[in-house]
Amino acid sequence: MKSKAAEYGLLAALAMVLSYVEAQFPVFFAVPGMKLGLTNIVVLISLYRQGTKSAFAINLVRIVLTGFTFGNLFSMIYSLAGGCLSWVIMAAAKKWGPFSMTGVSVAGGVGHNIGQILVALFVLETGKLIYYLPFLMISGVAAGVVVGLIGSGILRRLPPSA
Repeated sequence: MKSKAAEYGLLAALAMVLSYVEAQFPVFFAVPGMKLGLTNIVVLISLYRQGTKSAFAINLVRIVLTGFTFGNLFSMIYSLAGGCLSWVIMAAAKKWGPFSMTGVSVAGGVGHNIGQILVALFVLETGKLIYYLPFLMISGVAAGVVVGLIGSGILRRLPPSA
């Protein structure tokens, strides 16, 4: 029991560190706001080691703490929308789909971007942002592949969960 709590705490802390590291990269992509989604590595590992509820809890803790530490209310709202939709899609893809960890990650990356666009459409009250979605979906696929490959490589090297 204690080792599970320690592992959850470690994963949440690691997700926060990765959020901070990712925030230090300048936006150098063609589409503003694109990120690699390094924190999703932690969510994926949690999803495969502890299950969907634990992955959701770690994702939620990370979003809230990172939002209060490094962001603002709007960044937290966008992150919550993207993170929650991403988690739902990844959990469903893992449970019902014939997907590898990389496939689950790609689905989550695309889902994250869709969640954020939906919130932006609502908050900014304009449908024009929908044209941004194809670019974000491409970036979600690319980031999902990178994150999935890293996550599966890490998961193979971790000792069995207690």
